[in-house]
Amino acid sequence: MAAPRPQHPPLCETDSAASDPRDVQQPYDLKGKSRAYDHTQQAGLSISSAAPSPRPTVAAAAAAAAPVSTLLGETSDKTSWNYVLRSGFAGGIAGCVAKSAIAPLDRVKILFQAQNPEFAKYSGRWLGVFQAGRDIVRSDGPSALFQGHSATLMRIFPYAAIKYMAYDKLHFYLMPTKQSETSGRLFLAGSASGVLSVFLTYPLELIRVRLAFETKRKRQKGGVRRIIRMIYSEGATEAPFSSDARRRAARMAQTAQQANLSTAATSASASALGSALRATDPNVPSAAVPAGNRLLAQYPVLKFYRGFSVTVMGMIPYAGTSFLVFGRCKTMLQDLFPPSEPAADVPGSRRRWFWPSKTVVDLSAGALAGALSQTAAYPFEVIRRRQQVGGIIRPGAMLGMGETAAWIYKTSGWRGFYVGLSIGFLKVVPMTSISFAVWLGMKRQMGI
Repeated sequence: MAAPRPQHPPLCETDSAASDPRDVQQPYDLKGKSRAYDHTQQAGLSISSAAPSPRPTVAAAAAAAAPVSTLLGETSDKTSWNYVLRSGFAGGIAGCVAKSAIAPLDRVKILFQAQNPEFAKYSGRWLGVFQAGRDIVRSDGPSALFQGHSATLMRIFPYAAIKYMAYDKLHFYLMPTKQSETSGRLFLAGSASGVLSVFLTYPLELIRVRLAFETKRKRQKGGVRRIIRMIYSEGATEAPFSSDARRRAARMAQTAQQANLSTAATSASASALGSALRATDPNVPSAAVPAGNRLLAQYPVLKFYRGFSVTVMGMIPYAGTSFLVFGRCKTMLQDLFPPSEPAADVPGSRRRWFWPSKTVVDLSAGALAGALSQTAAYPFEVIRRRQQVGGIIRPGAMLGMGETAAWIYKTSGWRGFYVGLSIGFLKVVPMTSISFAVWLGMKRQMGI
């Protein structure tokens, strides 16, 4: 006898009064979708709707209303001391990194600008910068290329920190929105920040230039302290046309003639000798004693600001042009190359062969800004260098800006105001580029 066939329970309960099999509710609808899944989903929705939703907090509401840039840490309160100190620290590090990268070129450029008699023969040559560097290494060793670099770092950290920090603050107050950003305001913010930074750090710059101007063959012991004492005593210990000054000028002229140096160096020595000898005749006017010599004798600290007026005149176009060109170029490059790159895993998306990152954009904009700003302010820089080393070339004398400019034009013509410009491009273009890129990169890393 066959075993009875087991009765399986129905897949779903049916109404007892339903006799037609079509009245039985099927587990699947016509589209193959599970009805049990629908019941479960509906039950879940009913439960979630029945449960009371948590009350949103003030922090959650503020986070929901905040812009994306704030959530990512890219913007912050620019009026807080936290932002100011972090921005200044980023600027100081950026300045040190950029200055260290071009320290050898900076040393050679100072020797060319101030027309050091030992390196005047290399000035004006295409490969003069490399020949001068080779001569420095052979005579003084590789470390001589970084002579005065410690004083440079002592100056550049506060200088760059103040400059970028002041620019951030001025940019925030003058241009709080993108629509209020104009070329005039960019230039004003850049020039004002540059003038403020150079005013607070100029004595360190003067000491650095004096150290870089000296060579090992004529260097004396004492280093920074000796330079400080020399600057402090200039224009006060001896009269500009005393017998000692005349003897020094005569020795300088004789040395220049014996060494068969360039015309510019010989003319400079002859000019110094002639000025000294003119003092023997009281009827011959002399411009050796500046109008503010008594003020310098009363306030010797002002001697550490020799050449400051021409520095300010050069800093206004330099810093203003630098920040103006950088801001405009960065905006243009960001429009040409949006910061978001097409994803490689998205179908139909193509990866470009070159897509610059934010760092590449900063480097490119900084390079162009450095080139244009250097061209605009270079004549003022040449005059400033000559004034800063004037106490070495003409001991005891204080050269004014007008006298220095006239001397440069008389000895070298208008080309004398652009001596070493090629080195300036080799130096300033990478320095400005690296400085802007490191500053903005550190700000992004610190979330400001």
